[in-house]
Amino acid sequence: MQEPVERPVVKQDVNPRREVRTGAELLCSLLEQAGVDTIFGYPGGAVLPIYDALYSSPIRHILTRHEQGAIHAAQGFARVTGKPGIVLATSGPGATNLVTGIADAYMDSTPLVILTGQVPIESIGRDAFQEADIVGITMPVTKHNYQVRDIHDLPQVIADAFYIATTGRPGPVLIDLPKNITAGPASAAVLPQAHVRGYRLPGLPQAADVEAIIEAIRQAKKPLLYIGGGIVSSGASSYLREFAHRTKIPVVSTLMGLGAFPAHDPLFVGMLGMHGTYAANRAVTECDLLIALGVRFDDRVTGKLQRFSPHSTKIHVDIDAAEIGKNVPVHISAVADVGLMLQALLTREVHIDTAAWHEQILLWNEEWPLQYHASEGDLKPQQVVELIAQYTHEEAIITTEVGQHQMWAALFYPFSRPRQFVTSGGLGTMGFGFPAALGAQVARPDSTVICIAGDASFQMNIQELQTIVENQLPVKVAIINNRYLGMVRQWQQFFYESRYAESRIGSPDFAKVAQAYGALGLRAQTLAEAKTALETAFAYNGPVIIDFIVKEEENVFPMVPPGKGTDEMTLEWEE
Repeated sequence: MQEPVERPVVKQDVNPRREVRTGAELLCSLLEQAGVDTIFGYPGGAVLPIYDALYSSPIRHILTRHEQGAIHAAQGFARVTGKPGIVLATSGPGATNLVTGIADAYMDSTPLVILTGQVPIESIGRDAFQEADIVGITMPVTKHNYQVRDIHDLPQVIADAFYIATTGRPGPVLIDLPKNITAGPASAAVLPQAHVRGYRLPGLPQAADVEAIIEAIRQAKKPLLYIGGGIVSSGASSYLREFAHRTKIPVVSTLMGLGAFPAHDPLFVGMLGMHGTYAANRAVTECDLLIALGVRFDDRVTGKLQRFSPHSTKIHVDIDAAEIGKNVPVHISAVADVGLMLQALLTREVHIDTAAWHEQILLWNEEWPLQYHASEGDLKPQQVVELIAQYTHEEAIITTEVGQHQMWAALFYPFSRPRQFVTSGGLGTMGFGFPAALGAQVARPDSTVICIAGDASFQMNIQELQTIVENQLPVKVAIINNRYLGMVRQWQQFFYESRYAESRIGSPDFAKVAQAYGALGLRAQTLAEAKTALETAFAYNGPVIIDFIVKEEENVFPMVPPGKGTDEMTLEWEE
């Protein structure tokens, strides 16, 4: 049986026949029936009827200080639970402020249901105050979207939206709600069964596909499992572990797949790609069978396509048929849920000798281990990440912003379980990590949640400090402060002759900013101070911001330069 993934279900304790007088009250009733207990949002004129209905609803509303903060918080909620995150914003600028988060969720297959207000139907198309065609704007970055023009359609729209957002390849679904629909009359309704014409999910894995994969494994001498976020989405981690151990096939992971296979497992080689480990990228280059599960062969993984895993037979299993062959031609493909495919593969016996292959991978690890050079007087960002892992016993939920610190978190914090690592992968959205930590903490109040941030990224949604303080959320933020747009500076150093055009940035005293909001603010610039700051932070039952002043021009290595293959890595000691 597949690992359980939390899905929206009709709540048995909700009375769908309670008094309903307006469309907004009907909306709240339907959301309750769909299992919604938390909404992230920001009010405005076009959604005031909805906020008035929420005033008497058991649904918890988290008021963020920006709509982008709301949608990233909903993403964090969704990523740690598997349930859809719910966002509510007003029309016009409220809705357009959500677009970055919608695109981010679409790229990273995050289930969201987004509710936007709209001007009354009779005003649509007349350039009314705070009107924007959010359905048209978001069509390329939503899995589906709706505009409700008849209150009688609302129950089916809600049911279908949740079904689409959470099944198959998860993603964001937007529902646009004109004000006259939510303010107008309505009566109670039971949430119906989803019925989406033309929407089909893959069936059980085909026997021929299973046989082809098993036969390819039997023929392989140097097989490799290449896993991604689809393993997490499908709840397939336990089947992956069993399959890898039964076949003794080593595992490499994308950024989005980290945690799906335990970092300390002897079969785990590491993250592959632009900033992947030496051993992982060499293994991808030299393997003779590459089994890709729940991945999309994105450019940050493959590098130069002509040099990507050139000697291998390639197998691709993904629930989204559009991903098969999109970037890399494959020899065997299967459109299927990776969890169901792994279960099918586990019913078959396959024995191969991978001892020599494992010895070679161990040699690569010994030849170029993941490391950094500590120095007297400088606090290294890698040291900060390692200390965070040590003080949290590697059990914390980690969110990140985007940049160098994101890569250091991926490389130096050992993730042991799915939904432990929450980051922006495909879109690479600065400003994501802090509000995502907020949402993760709301979803998992008993967990330690830490945002590893850059000094630039943190300032993009710094206003959400008010939200975590107001809601008494004990989020810890570790700012890796190098006074630069770190990844931009690194690229400028290597490819633009160290011309640091607009990558040097100024920052406030983050400790004082934290205190102004009512959080605990700390600062550290030596290894000893870093240890003391973390001890203080984890002993404090409340939000903490730690400003780690690290070496300014530290770089992320290994690095695959643009236009190069994954076998053409730049290594730190080659500087």
